[in-house]
Amino acid sequence: MDQGKANMKKIIILAVAIGVVAAISARGADAKDNWTKLCAKCHGAEGKGDTKIGARLGIKDFSDPKVQASFKDDDAFKDLKNGLQNEDGRTLMKPFDTLSDDEIKALVAYVRTLKSQP
Repeated sequence: MDQGKANMKKIIILAVAIGVVAAISARGADAKDNWTKLCAKCHGAEGKGDTKIGARLGIKDFSDPKVQASFKDDDAFKDLKNGLQNEDGRTLMKPFDTLSDDEIKALVAYVRTLKSQP
């Protein structure tokens, strides 16, 4: 009887672990999809800012380790949530009000994956 309970406990733990891994993987996939749909037109597919719009707006190269070092997750979250304006009040980036807080956090984490390896 104790062996049966132990096996059942192992099965439950394994099922929970698989569920967590699946959720994390789905969140990462959603972040990449959101990047492609919402960000790449200005920031470029690889985050280099190498688009016409990116060049015009002076978008930073997120693949640059120096840019990544100055990149603060809390600030990025706020910028995505509220949008960005220049000092003249001109909109540089509209707020992503269609994304949940979790989706924005995942998008910020995705930006971290764009860093080039030295």
